[in-house]
Amino acid sequence: MPKTEAFEAYSEEYEAWFETHQELYEAEIRTIQKLLLPFEHAAEIGIGSGRFALPLGIRIGIELSPKMAKMAQTKGLEVIEGFAEKLPLMDERYDFVLMVTTICFVDDALQSLKEIYRILKPGGFVIIGFVDKDSELGKLYEKNRRESRFYKEATFYGAKEVIGLLEESGFGEIISCQTLFGKTLEDVKTDIKEGHDEGAFIAIRGVKPPRPGKGYEASERLMLL
Repeated sequence: MPKTEAFEAYSEEYEAWFETHQELYEAEIRTIQKLLLPFEHAAEIGIGSGRFALPLGIRIGIELSPKMAKMAQTKGLEVIEGFAEKLPLMDERYDFVLMVTTICFVDDALQSLKEIYRILKPGGFVIIGFVDKDSELGKLYEKNRRESRFYKEATFYGAKEVIGLLEESGFGEIISCQTLFGKTLEDVKTDIKEGHDEGAFIAIRGVKPPRPGKGYEASERLMLL
């Protein structure tokens, strides 16, 4: 079953975390922005309260937690109830799909990525943001997972695992960016670097191949890192 209980019970605490850790939150946004390509139609899977959708220009999302969905709706976002593994969205509808921290709460990560692949237009892209279990902070989160309100039932992934899932789902031209370097939230650095394996927060982009004959060069659309 989808792991939404904590977000229902502690929705206000979830929002308060972003206020308390504004610098970290802004670093995560900037890391995702480094991977953005031009888009017109976008959706976020696990839109939550809209913390990532709004600054990234996304107006619609999928969310299972009623309390989180209501928060997003009060910010003017359109929220549709649904599962990541069976998205209630049309085939090849979107240029860009975002999933931030949601991958660790779904029942079937591979099926969720296959669904994202389905709803993306050929040449469209996905960005997955998550806490890397192999980072210093990720190891701390994993160690203290049972005591955490939000991560108690989470399944953490490493960057190489997520890349493998994206490739298995059909995505190509995979690149990544990282931030939040350090062993604790108190000493974390918010620099942004290309690649992965160092930072706690990783954003990985994959592109759905265009139809044969259409032609596509990601370098023509890539925003400079």
